[in-house]
Amino acid sequence: MARPLDALPKAHLHLHFTGSMRHSTLIELAREQGLHLPDALEQDWPPRLRATDERGWFRFQRLYDIARSVLSRPEHVYRLLRETAEDEAAEGSRWLEIQVDPSGYAHRFGGLTATMEMVLDAVDRAAEHAGVGIAVVVAANRTRHPLDANTLARLAAQYAGRGVVGFGLSNDERRGQARDFERAFRIARRAGLLAVPHGGELLGPRSVAQCVEDLGADRLGHGVRAAEDARLMEVLARREICCEVCPSSNVGLGVAERPADVPVRRLFEAGVPIALGADDPLLFGSRLARQYELAREAYGFADAEVAELARQSVRASAAPEETRKELLKEIDDWLAAPE
Repeated sequence: MARPLDALPKAHLHLHFTGSMRHSTLIELAREQGLHLPDALEQDWPPRLRATDERGWFRFQRLYDIARSVLSRPEHVYRLLRETAEDEAAEGSRWLEIQVDPSGYAHRFGGLTATMEMVLDAVDRAAEHAGVGIAVVVAANRTRHPLDANTLARLAAQYAGRGVVGFGLSNDERRGQARDFERAFRIARRAGLLAVPHGGELLGPRSVAQCVEDLGADRLGHGVRAAEDARLMEVLARREICCEVCPSSNVGLGVAERPADVPVRRLFEAGVPIALGADDPLLFGSRLARQYELAREAYGFADAEVAELARQSVRASAAPEETRKELLKEIDDWLAAPE
């Protein structure tokens, strides 16, 4: 018997707010409010997606927006985070950094600041309930004007040290160059926040390089396309810039045809730090534990290497130093235990 992966302590650094919702909760909330869900979110779930062309990405975004629409009352937000924390604890995730774009909810919950306050309160309650450390990454939308990102960066900076640990940039990277958002990331860095933009998913190494050089990325959302450039991988390894690799998401969006095609092994052997992530379980159908199962099944990782993936996730996190030390020791204990 292999060592149980749900008992392996780990950090989860790439999980989106709405995308963390349980499918059963989506169905229940939609029915309670009389909202119609498309077949792709109900009978045909998880949806068949392919976002490597503009039409495919539009469909993915449309499904995501429909899912977001069921979160219409504060109690829905509290429920989502409570259940997400429970799911994280069940899979061995002991530290979670969840990404949220408050502007997607501000019109319902009294504006950006009120939404941020509510989310952070819900995070605190969920963390205490499930015994999981949870922090927030405020993520700007690269399909919107950079001035919107500046506003979100200032908002994130207000809550630095009060639950917000990073500033990100998400959505279709083909729709806005990283360098256009340099000012927003400068605002966030001045506040001591981690820079965690998406890059190297739908575009290649050049997108990764822009995130690193123009935005000062501490971590990269996805980053898998860096594997196409050996020199770039050397840069990521030397600077210890972690790639938040989400295998199921990469397959679901057509970035890779099958899990084995995601270059996890190539990045790992090049010395690039990796933190496995689930991205949007609501749309891709699998959570964090499945990504670690793929490390064994698709990439041939032995338990010592799986443990190193968990260590890399902890080291790349914004968890307090005491929490990191505790988790690293528990990972060593997991590996020391007999199979």
